[in-house]
Amino acid sequence: MLAAPGEGADRDGRRRRRPMFAAADITPFYLEHGPRIFPQRWSTLAAKIAAARGPKYDGRYLRGVVRRMLGETTVGDTLTNVVVPTFDVRLLQPVIFSTYEAKNSPLKNALLSDVCIGTSSAPTYLPAHCFRTHDGASGETREYNLIDGGVAANNPTMVAMTMITEEIMAKEKAAALYLLKPPPEEEEEHGRFLVLSIGTGLTSDEGLYTAEKCSRWGALSWLRHGGMAPIIDIFMAASSDLVDIHVAVKFQLLHSERNYLRVQANSLRGAAAAVDAATPENMGSLVGVGERLLAQRVSRVNVETGRYEEVPGEGSNADALARIAGNLSEERTARIKRRNTVQAGVTGF
Repeated sequence: MLAAPGEGADRDGRRRRRPMFAAADITPFYLEHGPRIFPQRWSTLAAKIAAARGPKYDGRYLRGVVRRMLGETTVGDTLTNVVVPTFDVRLLQPVIFSTYEAKNSPLKNALLSDVCIGTSSAPTYLPAHCFRTHDGASGETREYNLIDGGVAANNPTMVAMTMITEEIMAKEKAAALYLLKPPPEEEEEHGRFLVLSIGTGLTSDEGLYTAEKCSRWGALSWLRHGGMAPIIDIFMAASSDLVDIHVAVKFQLLHSERNYLRVQANSLRGAAAAVDAATPENMGSLVGVGERLLAQRVSRVNVETGRYEEVPGEGSNADALARIAGNLSEERTARIKRRNTVQAGVTGF
């Protein structure tokens, strides 16, 4: 919703498109709607029985609030380029929605609400989501049967980098044909990236599970144990960590480690580590986790141990975020200057 268009006005009163939500609105949104999306009405026994019969939550409130807020906004309407991974259970393959593709393929220009609901449909927690898109020009229709994109890309950093690289290289190949010079290599493109990756948290180094414990589990315990969903936690943690290691090594190879910042709480315990513990107490605790995370030192993953280690001389996460914001501001200023120069040249000609 940070990329969904809302309405705003300049100082002179003219209307312009602005984001529906500011960053400061994220926490109040979750505090208000989280307990209704994940109502805490299950005992441990009831949760296990529910897991055997169907999703733990019916998803009605989530679908309602997302549709009400996003209305008829499509992926192609977003104010900035977005990349949203999902997984189609009918095709048994990932489906990636992006602003770039939406503007070039009507069948991928789905309602943003449908995409958000689909990529939020975590197995065992929320029901899968089905919808169709239609191409008015060709008359074609495409059906999507989606679940949480995290089953394929729990850490979507590489997905985003790949799609942006493809877009950049397509444009530069076209320019190269016009200028008769070779396009840049893919590795050169990655050296231009500035990546902020925000994780959803890891359990403490002590871990939640051991081989001794899980060796006695049956199907139900793998699906639901102690208020957690072990099989899903394990799959998603593995997917996320492999991407983090891959991206970290790539930036090290390009000698641009400071261009990649991974912000991740890696010592969550108890309810704080659960996907759906949306009690007021736990959500307040998670706000505190986020605030403390800003003060922590910048860390990078050790590819041998999988643990995050502090990086000397790079300050806190808050310092790193301020540095990234400064870099983005400078880049935007430079782009505006280049654009104005080109426009002035065209006008002068």
